[in-house]
Amino acid sequence: MDLFLRRWGESAHTSLGFFWMALWAFALGYIISSLIQVLVTQKRMKAAMGDTGPKSIALGTFFGFISSSCSFAALSTTRALFQKGAGLVPSLAFMLSSTNLVIELGIVIAIFLSWQFVVGEYLGGLLLIFLAWGYVRLTRPDRLVKSVRERFDREHEDTGGEKTDWKEKALSLNGWQQIGMQYVMEWQMVWKDVLIGFTVAGIIAAFVPDAFFEALFTGSGSGASGELGFPSLLAQTLVGPLAAFLTFIGSMGNIPLAALLFDRGVSFAGVMAFIFSDLVVLPVLRINAEYYGWKMALYIMSLLLTCLVAAALLMHYGFLMFGLLPENSPGTSISERAFFEFNYGFFLNILFMAVSAVLVWLWRGRKKNMDHDHHHGDSKTGLSEKILRVISILALAWLSCGMIVYLVYPG
Repeated sequence: MDLFLRRWGESAHTSLGFFWMALWAFALGYIISSLIQVLVTQKRMKAAMGDTGPKSIALGTFFGFISSSCSFAALSTTRALFQKGAGLVPSLAFMLSSTNLVIELGIVIAIFLSWQFVVGEYLGGLLLIFLAWGYVRLTRPDRLVKSVRERFDREHEDTGGEKTDWKEKALSLNGWQQIGMQYVMEWQMVWKDVLIGFTVAGIIAAFVPDAFFEALFTGSGSGASGELGFPSLLAQTLVGPLAAFLTFIGSMGNIPLAALLFDRGVSFAGVMAFIFSDLVVLPVLRINAEYYGWKMALYIMSLLLTCLVAAALLMHYGFLMFGLLPENSPGTSISERAFFEFNYGFFLNILFMAVSAVLVWLWRGRKKNMDHDHHHGDSKTGLSEKILRVISILALAWLSCGMIVYLVYPG
């Protein structure tokens, strides 16, 4: 019983620790998304990123590079870009870039893994964007894109905001109240998925033994990854997304688990596929379905799965060709990581919590002046939404009680 209680406390502590690590990134991503949706007109977005060409894709990649590394925030901003008229491929380029090419992600990978994985992350991220471009050109989802844009037109009718200059909005109280309202609505759409995702991640980190992951990957621990035959290598690369689905934390938080997999003998391709798979898990699928509808969400899922497996295999054989495949070596256990420290993340969290408080205050001011609020997700009362709310309540109870247990049974 004591062992269960200790692991319960550890799981709650880990879940909250992961969220604390990513909090500033969530806030930054949703602030960027809110600014884009309120200040950037459809005409400007179409002019900058409306065509699927090298320039638009390069812009999407660059904007992703300078944005947040949080998967959920990337989804929100990608939706905002696409809604404002950006092309599908430039929008996907932004999403892939913001979850694979950001500087902080490379730093975390360097800490837990090696320089080869850092290079693999950045080169692989660019390769993912190129492969996604090719996938869209081959499949030509024009009708699907048209239906999604019609969906946006129905859900977000133009109220004359396009006639207002963005500078006027940025300098007016009403404009910032709109930004505050959009910011709150972003959180309303995803808070349940975020809560459940991080709770499950903590439970898996505390309760699931390492042997489980070893059993998932055929051929792991049987020798150097460069000696694996193609069938075993392909199997590990295909299992990478499955392992990410079972251990979803996010593009930043899953790096320690990736190091654990590599320590247990999983190939370079299998680990890279795992790292790339932060966008092909159930919470992300559900959020994309909320944004675009299920047909587009499943199309994006199939695109990402196909491209990430191909990219991981190409990176593996490319590194093998030049003799650059990393050697397996003992890594750092996820349970040994200190989450709550006085570092840059702590101060960024304080800063963005203060900014969030101001935006919530602005939202409340606008809410009082409106006859009714329009919420994207919480207005739904379907069965799946009710089930998700019940699971969210259970997750809150698990975390609350677990932290009490953690204080009683620390470490």
